[in-house]
Amino acid sequence: MDRNHLQHQVTCMRKSLFDQGYLDEQFIQLEELQDDANPNFVQEIVTLFYTDSARLIQNIEQALNSSPIDFSKLDDYMHQFKGSSSSIGAKKVTDECKVFREYCRAENAEGCIRTFQQVKQEYAILRRKLEVYFQMVRQADVAHTA
Repeated sequence: MDRNHLQHQVTCMRKSLFDQGYLDEQFIQLEELQDDANPNFVQEIVTLFYTDSARLIQNIEQALNSSPIDFSKLDDYMHQFKGSSSSIGAKKVTDECKVFREYCRAENAEGCIRTFQQVKQEYAILRRKLEVYFQMVRQADVAHTA
């Protein structure tokens, strides 16, 4: 596949992530920080997000399974998760985190559990899409330097 075709695919995939509401302008701001001195900056930040998220998801699951549920602790964890998601521009994940926090404030365990499934689903979808996107970026970069 030639470089122009690969670059076009990368551009289309990136646009679809924004058009479908998976990413917001924060992701663009991360991209603007990337330069020749740190060409993998965005991917490295997103990888740190995955690591942080895995820990927070585990903490939230444990907190949801405790009895009685400590809604304050649960809200703190979700606040951290929302912040991490927001920092990379993960719009759909961030939006679901906001809904979850509303259920926390209402001390609605069922709502928290249901919304947490949505949070995890949006997170998994975004992660899959970004992994494909970064793989395409790497292929285009290799074609560019070849």
